[in-house]
Amino acid sequence: MPLDIGSEVEGKVTGIANFGAFIELPEKHVGLVHISQVSDNYVTNINEHLKVGDLVKVKIMGMAKGDKYDLSIKQVGKEGQSQPIPMMRPRRNDRAERPAFGTFEDKINQFLKQSDERLLDLKKNIEGKQGIRKRKKKIKE
Repeated sequence: MPLDIGSEVEGKVTGIANFGAFIELPEKHVGLVHISQVSDNYVTNINEHLKVGDLVKVKIMGMAKGDKYDLSIKQVGKEGQSQPIPMMRPRRNDRAERPAFGTFEDKINQFLKQSDERLLDLKKNIEGKQGIRKRKKKIKE
């Protein structure tokens, strides 16, 4: 019988790795407590917090491959939020360049203006490079 996600159960530490601890759950299920889920404080060495054979209370966070579980020790006893809120990336500040609101004609005119400016810059760039080639040919002759 699979265990319910969000439930808290007691398990035994069967192995420790640099990235977390393997826990044997009831009914011979197995799960992993990632090192980030061991304590509320930053954990550099998991061996300072857990030892093989320790009995620990864990919260089932989800299912991994097959019949393995994702577990957390630091979420035990906490209600509500089961996963930390991911940080949102800051938005690019492109809104200053964009026209706020306007008619369709205003937007088309703005687009055409920007397009003409970019095309003019491109032509100047190309002409400048061609001028260098022409000068080199004249010098060689």
